[in-house]
Amino acid sequence: MTSYPAPAPASDGGAVFKLLSLFLGLVVVVMGSFGLWLALSAQHASDDAHRAADNAAQTKPAATMPGMATSVQAGRATPSFAGAAPANADALAMAHVAYPATLPAAPAGAVANVRLTIGHDVVSIAPGVKYEAWTFDGIAPAPVVHVRQGQLVHVTLKNSSPMPHSVDFHAARIAPNLAFADIAPGASKTFSFRANDPGVYMVHCGTAPAFVHIANGMYFAIVVEPPNLPHADVNYVLVASEWYLNKPGLTGPASLDLVKAEQMTPDWVTWNGYAGQYKTHPLTAQPGQTVRFWVVDAGPSLNTEFHVVGTLLNRAWLNADLVDAPQHDIQTAIVPAGGGGVFDVKIDRPGIYPFVSHSFASVMLGEVGLLKVGDVSGTMNH
Repeated sequence: MTSYPAPAPASDGGAVFKLLSLFLGLVVVVMGSFGLWLALSAQHASDDAHRAADNAAQTKPAATMPGMATSVQAGRATPSFAGAAPANADALAMAHVAYPATLPAAPAGAVANVRLTIGHDVVSIAPGVKYEAWTFDGIAPAPVVHVRQGQLVHVTLKNSSPMPHSVDFHAARIAPNLAFADIAPGASKTFSFRANDPGVYMVHCGTAPAFVHIANGMYFAIVVEPPNLPHADVNYVLVASEWYLNKPGLTGPASLDLVKAEQMTPDWVTWNGYAGQYKTHPLTAQPGQTVRFWVVDAGPSLNTEFHVVGTLLNRAWLNADLVDAPQHDIQTAIVPAGGGGVFDVKIDRPGIYPFVSHSFASVMLGEVGLLKVGDVSGTMNH
């Protein structure tokens, strides 16, 4: 009879391995169940957050201060009204009296008196497009102020609007809590500062939220001219700004769409407050003349990338720094929101030279003008 050896008893190592495998399997099951529970909880929390946000947006008020009409449409911006125009837009553009871009003369004497009246007025910002603006002196931008370096600037401000406003001069070294304090409706105030720093500066309403007051049209430029600048034959002032509309403004004036403004999606971007006005009413110069552009970007949010098509900026005082030497032969110069720049071009050949922000979305929204050099006919699009 054949005998077979008895099977060897299981080793302790094999038993431990089986127990470890069983334990790891249980761990996988428990962890998988826990992960599924976390995922479902996160999804429920996300859904709850979205529902809460939607409910909050639906109850967000449409107006945030006296005299301010803003549209938020349940927390969402209204559709874009870029390019909205009536059938007779071309005729309206031609009939429009362009904002005077020529730099006015600085006052004689030791004191420059600046008188400003604040109001709420309907202005035109594109052919056939009206806007309920907040203004200095009834227009946006207000007229350019030109002073000589070292003059004492004496400011008289009268508030004829239904809400508090103020004025903030970027050219002033002065305590803002005193000079730039709010003025109640019907009240007036005066203050003075010495214009010691040459350049071109933004002036705007500083009442909180300044973002809203600027977006509604309360801005202009002040030029502080030093005595030693190189000669320029022609001087033009350009103020860039954005407009955010809650409706097209064709059948009734539009007002501020706050959500569009917060998202920086303007309907119009303009030189001196009106889209494309220097295409139908070009600025002019003669061949060989030096043309100086004093440029301010009022924003409230977008920068201007200043560029003159067909030439270079022969001299560029970036950031409106007229103390240091300029840069030369610049193709495009950044003018930040709230900042300025001074740029000279000397063009020898007759022709039509567009001046734009090279951020071309702004060009499509109206920030484009033409400089006609010499006796040339026609126009051009850019």
